[in-house]
Amino acid sequence: MVTSPPLSAAGTGADPATGPADGADESVSGISAQNQVLALLTLDRGSPVPLYFQVAQHLEQAIEGGRLPPGTRLDNELLLADELGLSRPTLRRAMQYLVDKGLLVRRRGVGTRVVQPKVRRPLELTSLYDDLAATGQRPATVVLSNEVITAPDDVAASLGLPPGSPVIRLVRLRSASEQPIARMCNYLPATLLELPTPLLQERGLYQLLRSAGVQLQAATQTIGARSATAQEARMLGESRGAALLTMQRLTYDDHGTPVEYGVHVYAASRYSFELSLLAH
Repeated sequence: MVTSPPLSAAGTGADPATGPADGADESVSGISAQNQVLALLTLDRGSPVPLYFQVAQHLEQAIEGGRLPPGTRLDNELLLADELGLSRPTLRRAMQYLVDKGLLVRRRGVGTRVVQPKVRRPLELTSLYDDLAATGQRPATVVLSNEVITAPDDVAASLGLPPGSPVIRLVRLRSASEQPIARMCNYLPATLLELPTPLLQERGLYQLLRSAGVQLQAATQTIGARSATAQEARMLGESRGAALLTMQRLTYDDHGTPVEYGVHVYAASRYSFELSLLAH
């Protein structure tokens, strides 16, 4: 176990790449809060939990607990990495994880700041198959492709794999009550598990992952919209140019390791995303 030393006040300025500090009083206050939080950070270098995830979890708890309040500016990544005894890519990955979760924001000329956490949505980490089965809509799956390929650069980067790594690429058409509603393309590390096509036709992907001992813990998800291509329209039983909902999801296991990257399109006429918002 290695306890990270408290940071010095040398890092009160903003990242040289992003510009000068906004003000001495504000900077010193933010760095003081940062120092107090990081002084309590203990990195377990022998743990299977990646170092970047240990740092990210510690900072996330501090932000949500109010010990790093909104507006706090953090030291630049190079200084933070040096003080914590980490490589800059490791520290950058921890910061990016928090940016993706909406807890930090990077601004040129300002640096990296803590922001007010986004609205928490009471959504479970479930698959489309789980959601349909739970509501009695008789999910059915046609596996269009199930193959091991060389990961495209963006997929390898998302999954934290070296360029050119092998990945499983799944393409499936999901229907509910005998109507097609989604075309789903998923990528997983090729060494994670075996996914026989017959099982994929009978069960959801997340069911198979959990059955293989993969504990799904968290995900980042982006929802959008666009018009259907001719091929997508034919597949989903829609007219060309019909509205589609889009979803990109990167799923992490309980060690903070990316295990699945999905790119899905949904027929907007038959499917919607429902979010329940809670007053704080």
